[in-house]
Amino acid sequence: MSGALLKKELRANGPLAAIFLGVVTLYGSMITSMFDPKLGDSLNIMMESMPELFAAFGMSNPGASLTQFLANYLYGFLLIALPLVMILLLVQRLLVRYTDRGAMAWLLASPTPRWKLALTQAFVLVAAVVLLVGYMTGLCGVLAQVLFPGELEFDRFALVNLGDLGLLLFFAGLCFCSACLFQSSGPALWVGGGLSVVFVLLDMLAGVGEQAEFLRWFTPVTLYDPVALANGENVLPLVGLYLGAVVLFAAGVVVFTRRDICV
Repeated sequence: MSGALLKKELRANGPLAAIFLGVVTLYGSMITSMFDPKLGDSLNIMMESMPELFAAFGMSNPGASLTQFLANYLYGFLLIALPLVMILLLVQRLLVRYTDRGAMAWLLASPTPRWKLALTQAFVLVAAVVLLVGYMTGLCGVLAQVLFPGELEFDRFALVNLGDLGLLLFFAGLCFCSACLFQSSGPALWVGGGLSVVFVLLDMLAGVGEQAEFLRWFTPVTLYDPVALANGENVLPLVGLYLGAVVLFAAGVVVFTRRDICV
């Protein structure tokens, strides 16, 4: 990696990561503190009145334990959508913006090989995603221990976070590969970003009813089931997400290294 570029990007994008850490702190703290085993009956009544809406956002089963509650109400949608926004902003700042502002010439004129430049930007993106998920794991774990001692099954909660990390890294790899593949800023950002959003929407639609369940075959989000992970199930499909992320990041680095970039 390029040490100089890495330091520059960490300084430039640190405040953005801090903002998202603050946002997920707010939501994570609020939802964790809402846990109450007696709340399940009230939530079930609400779910019965709006089953399609709850199912679309992955909230069809409140769960009896704190681990299931967090997997459903925090990791079912919020900790997919919010980090995805951060990923899109970071890809724009790490790659697309250089082309838009004509600053790509500055990067390519440096003595650092292209593959090192691409690898550095990929590292910053991956580090931000890992930091966000790792922070949420620690935050919710500490809050759960303080507010509800002994209620959180931390081994299964770790599996939920491992799955969330795999899905977010897959999205990050898709957006990174898209930014490396296209010269124009529009397709560079929104082919990967748009596909990621479509994948999330397909998964939401697939949860609405049996007639739409076939849509799960067209989205990688199916490989991540936070409620099943909270029960210690469906761990093996996560391998597909991590392998997909590795392939997409590697493809992005190769494309960036070989393609003709107009500066």
